[in-house]
Parts: sequence; C-alpha cells; structure tokens
Amino acid sequence: MIIYGLKTCDTCRKARRALPSAAFADVRDDGVPSAVLQRAIARFGDALINRRSTTWRELSEAERALPVEALISAHPTVMKRPLIDDGEGLHLGWDPQTKAALGV
Repeated sequence: MIIYGLKTCDTCRKARRALPSAAFADVRDDGVPSAVLQRAIARFGDALINRRSTTWRELSEAERALPVEALISAHPTVMKRPLIDDGEGLHLGWDPQTKAALGV
C-alpha cells in the first residue's frame, strides 16, 4: 500500500497514523508515477484536483485550463490528497468511505 500526499498535510498525517505499514510518497518531492496518475485520472477525473487549495488559487487561468495530468505534473500540490493505492484500487481523500474500504 502506498499513500501519496504531503508530509505537512494534516489529513495525510492521519492516514499515515492509521495505516502504519503503508509506504509514503511525498508528491512535492517524488511526484506521482505516471502509471498511478493515469489510473487516478481514469477513476476520479477532475475530482483529483483540489480547487480549494492555495496552489489552485495562485494558478493563472491558462494553468487552470491545462489537462489534469499536465496540471498535476507541473503542480503536484494541487492534487487532492491523500491518494491511496492499496494494490487493488485507488482511494482519494480520508473520509469514512475510504476508511471502511481500507478496514480502518
């Protein structure tokens, strides 16, 4: 299991504490592997973008119009998080539905 998120994100910290055996990848340092990003886009589409983030608010209109993959590749902190790959599927966020799916 791999958690993609930010070291400084409180929600990601909660997920990491609840899933201590999961590996963690900081998207700011490591990015999101292309294959994982493609699967996430196929599963979540535009919901993968956190439009409430500081990063999103600082983007120009031209940058906001970029395709999801290009936008996240250029600005990984605009991705909603955490993105959790449990080996069988992807989960976005740390809500009760994600917790139930992961058995937490």
